[in-house]
Amino acid sequence: MKISAVVAEAWRSLTASLSTTLASALTVLIGMFLVGLLIGLGTWARSWSDQAKSQLDINVYLCTQTQCGEEVTTKQKNDVLTLLQSDSRVDSVEYISKEKALLQMQKEQPLLAREVPGNPLPDAFKVQPKRGEDVGAIAASLNPLPAGVEKINYGKKTADRILRVARVFEVLSALAIVILLGAATILIGNTIRLSIFARRREIEVMKLVGASNWFVRGPFIVEGLLTGVIGAAAAVVLLFLGKELVLPATIGRLDSEGVNALAFQYTALLLLGLGLLLGAAGSTITMRRFLRV
Repeated sequence: MKISAVVAEAWRSLTASLSTTLASALTVLIGMFLVGLLIGLGTWARSWSDQAKSQLDINVYLCTQTQCGEEVTTKQKNDVLTLLQSDSRVDSVEYISKEKALLQMQKEQPLLAREVPGNPLPDAFKVQPKRGEDVGAIAASLNPLPAGVEKINYGKKTADRILRVARVFEVLSALAIVILLGAATILIGNTIRLSIFARRREIEVMKLVGASNWFVRGPFIVEGLLTGVIGAAAAVVLLFLGKELVLPATIGRLDSEGVNALAFQYTALLLLGLGLLLGAAGSTITMRRFLRV
């Protein structure tokens, strides 16, 4: 049986039960549209969390005469630096002298710096971890405080909040995508099942006259593929219109320097691929259960 004949038979079956086909394609459309939204929002949120985590660092403040009763010594500085650099979780360590810290303060908060007498700021090491998730563990490894260290600060509340939000969003996005894909697969399978039921006598006749399994199964497979890809293509069009027209007119572009979602063309290809996969899965599962050929 030629491929064109299989496609033609599948198209005939789809148009013969138009209401069922539309309901199934609409379900795939809604599912793929929501999946596309989740992919866009999820990858944007992941990009944002990655950037936020890359900005998490640990500030190791060294002793001053005022705070500790004695100034940190050169040996103590070197010992602390060696300890930090020996940690495999640490990406880089930057030494910030009290003079450099004052200049930075004068740039960022000139009014506050003008009122501060002298230079009360301590020398410090700025520690950048390889992974944002390791800030707490690195800070904990410095307790009890090494000699010459006054205190350690890594913005625990901010770091914990960023990491918690990132984890929750990733889990919820993955769960929602799985549920939507499962629902779309079931709906496509039901469409194929109804089509098999409506044509059961025709199938029996084809088998009696010697039709091959491929001849019988082929149109149903193509029918599922067409349903999936039509719904996915419609979802891609809606997502494109939303991205180009609705989003800029409401909340504006979400993409910014260093923070962006997955490129739309990749999202579109992924949705079309998922549509084909759902169509094939729905057809195959249903035929195994309800089409005994």
